[in-house]
Amino acid sequence: MNELTGRLVIQQCLSASLKLPGIEGREPELVEVRRGMVVFVCFLNQASEATVEKLVKHIIDIRLSENETSRRVSICDVQGDILIIPQATLGGKLKGKAMQYHNNVDKNVGEALYHKLCHGVRTAVEQVSSGNVKCGVYGARQILNMDTNGPFTHIIEV
Repeated sequence: MNELTGRLVIQQCLSASLKLPGIEGREPELVEVRRGMVVFVCFLNQASEATVEKLVKHIIDIRLSENETSRRVSICDVQGDILIIPQATLGGKLKGKAMQYHNNVDKNVGEALYHKLCHGVRTAVEQVSSGNVKCGVYGARQILNMDTNGPFTHIIEV
């Protein structure tokens, strides 16, 4: 059995905003997306650039969005926005009454892979869609507000 190297949780949204922490004395920033999806991502041990490539392809190609005829199509087909949020807690495992995160990738490796993922999704979207791609900050607490169009959440593991 192959070892898991990455996990996504994808939530459809009507709109979403993410308040990023202030960095280097700057005020906190608010990034916003319109109709589209929020993607939470966690990299696990043994994650690599191959993991990033698979996750980018899944984010871009998965048919979860509805077009005007209620047919399931990709996010690019509906020109939807994407908000990508690093979520290390997706790598947790329950042991007793506490969560442990021993399966998560090293923080520095995870941050580099996260930046590659954001760049890969942004590049792919720009080639075929007018949708926007926004990203959170790796390793920081952020405040998410989201209006969803139903409990429409999916987990993808690679």
